[in-house]
Amino acid sequence: MVRPPIRTELRLLLNGRPLTLADVGPDETLLDFLRLRQALRGTKEGCAEGDCGACTVLVGRLSPDGLVYESVNACIRFLGSLDACHVVTVEHLKRRDGHLHPVQQALVDTHGSQCGFCTPGIVMSLYGLWLRRPDASETEIEQSLQGNLCRCTGYQSIVRAARSLSDYGEPAHDALIVERAAVEAKLRAMADGSRVVVGTGRARLMVPADVDDLAAILEEEPSATLVAGATDVGLWVTKFMREIGPVVFIGHLAALQHVSEAGEVVSLGAGVTYSQAMTALGARIPALAPLIGRIGGEQVRNMGTLGGNVANGSPIGDTPPPLIALGASVVLRRGAERRVLPLEDFFIAYGKQDRRPGEFVERLDVPLPPPGSRFAVHKVTKRRDEDITAALGAFYLELAADGTVAALRIAYGGMAATPKRAAAVEARLVGRAWTEASVEAAIPAFEEDFSPLTDMRASAAYRMLVAKNLLRRFYAESQGGQAPLTVSRSAA
Repeated sequence: MVRPPIRTELRLLLNGRPLTLADVGPDETLLDFLRLRQALRGTKEGCAEGDCGACTVLVGRLSPDGLVYESVNACIRFLGSLDACHVVTVEHLKRRDGHLHPVQQALVDTHGSQCGFCTPGIVMSLYGLWLRRPDASETEIEQSLQGNLCRCTGYQSIVRAARSLSDYGEPAHDALIVERAAVEAKLRAMADGSRVVVGTGRARLMVPADVDDLAAILEEEPSATLVAGATDVGLWVTKFMREIGPVVFIGHLAALQHVSEAGEVVSLGAGVTYSQAMTALGARIPALAPLIGRIGGEQVRNMGTLGGNVANGSPIGDTPPPLIALGASVVLRRGAERRVLPLEDFFIAYGKQDRRPGEFVERLDVPLPPPGSRFAVHKVTKRRDEDITAALGAFYLELAADGTVAALRIAYGGMAATPKRAAAVEARLVGRAWTEASVEAAIPAFEEDFSPLTDMRASAAYRMLVAKNLLRRFYAESQGGQAPLTVSRSAA
């Protein structure tokens, strides 16, 4: 392999200005850069963990479909991940005649702001929605605001503003649309095929030229921290003050965002974001779309990746249990060598995965449920949106012609030190009639499979009861029982 040229500075667009930066730390956040180094203080720090949305900005990135703008949390987005990107802050919004932008004017007219602290982030979230869906539905409005918290105004006035955006202007006249071709050309010129290396020693960041270059870097630097979306690693810095250098940023690698389907298997690159997965998987496995829609806010879903959720090995990661229940495999790469593991075998113990030095998650292969099978996933949290899992159950079932259980995979998160199958429960059910009596007879086997912990999210007893009840729910739904209704503003 020919080693790519090395460039020693980052290149990006900030609002209307091109920047070249040679003094970027591997753990410098976009929020600190904007506020402390650029004096752009409309972007606020609220939670510093990607929950409140006060720091929301738009990031334009090059994709196979062209230039795409997405809302992100600047508080946990690292500056080093923004090479060849366009960062848009609230200061950049205005009409061409200098008056307030349509999103800003709508919030003013509907009294969508009181103290104003959270307002810039709300403006940017609604701006992103307005650009792609000026006629957004109530559900789409709610989803776009999931990641924005407001302590004083209440959300009705903000939603009214979102509903009225089309009355104030059309995206076709907005600067990001009018100037899109010119901005895309500038970003493509910045993305020159180089490996970016900024800094020295542990205070060093690297941006690979491509996936082969990533493999080469990790062979040389097996202890480097890999960062895709930073929705986890960002908190290592902002909450735990950990040193993470040297860092390798991989969120830009198009080959890791590839989605394909062959032989009833969907293959997803490790860099596929939750937002991309909602489209790619949600259309083929409908039960996954509502789950992905509850992972963080839209800003988090635009940043976080499936590969990152798997690679960090968290016992409360939302995607491993359903992927395990579906029989997914993980493709690991080191240099030019690849190996394939059943995903459930990737998780060894708390904080320990079957990943060798220099090896990285390259792809996930997810079998599609065959006709006649049943698949469901249910997440239990203290609040519905933007909350971390207390317990999550995923269920895959195939019945034989005589009504007995031919295949069954039950996987849970939040019940053990790793995402884990309920092997004893499965053994009690496979080969038996799929009946309420059989399910109840298998329920005591949960005590063999799990010994959950008590923590701030739930007690051990609560988790055990929830796990059992989720299996009962799955059985009831398989018999045509109605699932509990999802409460929303539109249904109230």
